[in-house]
Amino acid sequence: MSTNLKALGVATTMLTGFVLGGSVTAYAEEPESKPVGGTYDSNAIIQFEAASGVITPPTDPTNPGKEDPDNPGEPELVNPIDPTKPPGEDPEKGTFGPLSIDYASGLDFGTQEITSINQYYKAKPQRFGNRAEGPNYVQVSDSRGTEAGWSLQVKQNSQFKSTKNKVLTGAEIRFTNGQVNTASASPSPSIVKPSFELTFNQDGTGVAQTIMSAKTDEGSGTYVLAFGNDVTAADSIELFVPGSTTKYADKYATSITWTLTDVPGIGE
Repeated sequence: MSTNLKALGVATTMLTGFVLGGSVTAYAEEPESKPVGGTYDSNAIIQFEAASGVITPPTDPTNPGKEDPDNPGEPELVNPIDPTKPPGEDPEKGTFGPLSIDYASGLDFGTQEITSINQYYKAKPQRFGNRAEGPNYVQVSDSRGTEAGWSLQVKQNSQFKSTKNKVLTGAEIRFTNGQVNTASASPSPSIVKPSFELTFNQDGTGVAQTIMSAKTDEGSGTYVLAFGNDVTAADSIELFVPGSTTKYADKYATSITWTLTDVPGIGE
């Protein structure tokens, strides 16, 4: 009897160990699952610098930045014609650098009969090589990448003189209907003279006056100061000549200087 009980006790112990061992195996924790895929961030950069050594070509005065239909992404070249130069000769090139005067119209007041009455002679509209006539204009570009502002001045260097150096006394060029056109998202110059006259000091030198000025945070890009639009182009610039002025049967001429400086907000 005692031998059998001892044997049963061993058997029971072995059975219990088997069951407990099986129990541990059955309820062990599964390995943690790992995510599949995920996200990853990468970067892209570009750096700009001020333009240099490039002349910005004249743009359409009423629709600056107009795209060339034959070359998508490129501005359409309008090829303005300077009436003060021989036929076929190109206008003066614009200035170099990131702050530049790209173009200014030459003014043609036509051929007029001599009279003793006060007269107002209209400047002919700007002609183009591949566009209908439009307003006379001056074009400025700021590619410095700073929005630091700038100012544009104009003056007439001397009174009209004939080929024999006769002076057209009292003659005065008057600009009207000035308006700023641009394709730039930068704020347009906030200081603009829509109308002005070119006057002289007592010594006969021209008076320089600011006609368009961009404050700080304005004027980055290309801007046109157009005198009128396609409809009013022929009525926006005139030459007043007093009837009392002696006029000779000759050709008279003068020059106009446009000056662009990096001084912002002149004329506030």
